[in-house]
Amino acid sequence: MMTSRLILRPWKESDLYPFAELNADPRCMEYFMSTRSFKETKEEYERIVDDFQRHGFGFFALSLIGGADFIGFTGLKYVPVEMPFAPAVQIGWRLLFPYWGHGYATEAAKAALHYGFTTLQLPEIVSYTAMDNQRSRSVMERIGMHHNPQDDFDHPKVPIGHPLRKHVLYRISSPMLSSEPLF
Repeated sequence: MMTSRLILRPWKESDLYPFAELNADPRCMEYFMSTRSFKETKEEYERIVDDFQRHGFGFFALSLIGGADFIGFTGLKYVPVEMPFAPAVQIGWRLLFPYWGHGYATEAAKAALHYGFTTLQLPEIVSYTAMDNQRSRSVMERIGMHHNPQDDFDHPKVPIGHPLRKHVLYRISSPMLSSEPLF
């Protein structure tokens, strides 16, 4: 898939090292429990590749047209079963720090939403993040997702009392099911 500035593409082994750089950067992982080791990154990479093989979709690697070959990822994946709103499909993204603030996450997420609603025929897509993650929440709002505070939840994998435990849930319904345009 392509946008005006990005290529959303399958992963390749050469993505592993810049992906590990992304996962080791405390700025990029601020709203996760911790940064990730190379071993943890390799396991995540293998899960992402496996999602495409098992489900036909997942998180796409992102390349800049005429620029960097890997700047992060965006795409869709099934919500883990332990989440209180499962079953669902979520949209997510993570970018290397030098690529923040250029609108790449929003641009890629819009392409992923379009793919989810047109190609995959999904009725709804969700996204969630830690309550204080205003950057991701802003992307969710820019791509047309809606937040209902009644949907907020305590993340089951975050310990009780931890500041990242409280999460917000955003939703967007397929435009094919309503009269609203996608963007």
